[in-house]
Amino acid sequence: MIDLFKALSDENRLRILNVLMNDALCVCELEVVLGLTQSNVSRHLGKLKSLGLLRASKDAQWIHYRINDDFVIKHEALVEYLKVNFESNALMTMDLSRYKAYKNSGYNCQTITNDKAMVIEYIEHETGCCV
Repeated sequence: MIDLFKALSDENRLRILNVLMNDALCVCELEVVLGLTQSNVSRHLGKLKSLGLLRASKDAQWIHYRINDDFVIKHEALVEYLKVNFESNALMTMDLSRYKAYKNSGYNCQTITNDKAMVIEYIEHETGCCV
């Protein structure tokens, strides 16, 4: 239990969970949505996965992460608490706006691999915010 709360005490891990509560995403997608580096995202995903909060599935050369359904069932009250508080947090709502702009763009992991700067520019243009 202590390790779980230590993991949840990190703002970037909470930001990752907030976005992943909506969809499965790979490291590169989280990078452009959250404005974090690949190594930073990967480190946080590894920690969350090791504690059972996330599941990973491979799709070609990309690994997509999603919330672990078993974790949600086991910690339903905690997950609901997080959702409610994410909705009232300005950074979390900005992250979701950036996520929605990305999802509506039609871009994918291959697009990010080919031209990450273009994808970031698109998200920033659509949301009017940068991270």
